[in-house]
Amino acid sequence: MQTSESDSTTTQSLLRPASYMSRDATTSAILARNAPVMYEQSQNPAPAALNPAQRDAYSENGFLILPDLFSQEEVTSLYNEMQAMREDFSSKDYEEVIAEPGSGEVRSIFDVHRLNRLFADLVRDPRVLDVAREILGSEVYIHQSRINYKPGFTGKEFYWHSDFETWHTEDGMPSMRALSCSILLTDNDEMNGPLMLIPGSHKHFISCVGETPDEHYKHSLKKQECGVPDEILLRYLSDLGGITSCKGKAGSVVFFDSNTMHGSNGNITPYPRSNVFFVYNSIENQLQAPQSGLTPRPEYIAARNDIAALESEPLAIAEAA
Repeated sequence: MQTSESDSTTTQSLLRPASYMSRDATTSAILARNAPVMYEQSQNPAPAALNPAQRDAYSENGFLILPDLFSQEEVTSLYNEMQAMREDFSSKDYEEVIAEPGSGEVRSIFDVHRLNRLFADLVRDPRVLDVAREILGSEVYIHQSRINYKPGFTGKEFYWHSDFETWHTEDGMPSMRALSCSILLTDNDEMNGPLMLIPGSHKHFISCVGETPDEHYKHSLKKQECGVPDEILLRYLSDLGGITSCKGKAGSVVFFDSNTMHGSNGNITPYPRSNVFFVYNSIENQLQAPQSGLTPRPEYIAARNDIAALESEPLAIAEAA
């Protein structure tokens, strides 16, 4: 990759100390990750959920796609519950509901594992919980949960970002010892704005330019304008690793590292792209004070209270219906 003289400030910023500070300078920086990707089991090892090839793929790429992890019957029940929540919550004033810019349609519902019994059961299912435990090497809890609806015709894009950059800066998450689990509740294809990830990007931390306004979440959850990575560095990461589109049938699951650069295009097809996201965080990586004296984000976005390790329990659709 060639760098022009006008890009010299970015090049110089590579010399910044290897910390995870962000939004505190006038130039961006790319810093080497100084934390593991696959963690050693600290105690009480979880049952092995991944084979060696899958572990290696996650470690190298920063994500892993497991097709058909949930059955059609389970997907149908989860999809129907998701749609019922959308209809119920769109007619009421819930702070957990984020509307699409412009159309006003439901873009996301946060804290779904606390608001809904079926999704509360889903986070404990060993097919996803044991993967999180194995990768993070510890017991885990839910840092954040949400449904992203991305409706047909009007579903807006999610711009490139590293979740850890936001969680570290705005929530005070100490380490990259967290991951996202995206369960596909509709087919995700090349047309309807599937999740895109940059393989290998989790090995680099991209600090961003711009001071974070207080209560930034009120705007960023609709359209992120602070904590946006530098375009030159995005090009650099993409040149190194390429871009993977996470296409899959409903019932497939994508696990990705908290620092993996990702985003998605808008959806102008008639068909929604709806996924449920669970963020598993190590019980040993609980939140501290946000950077720069920011007010902590609300509990429904970043869990701080009543933290307890999740106990494994297989999803029982018949009992939850």
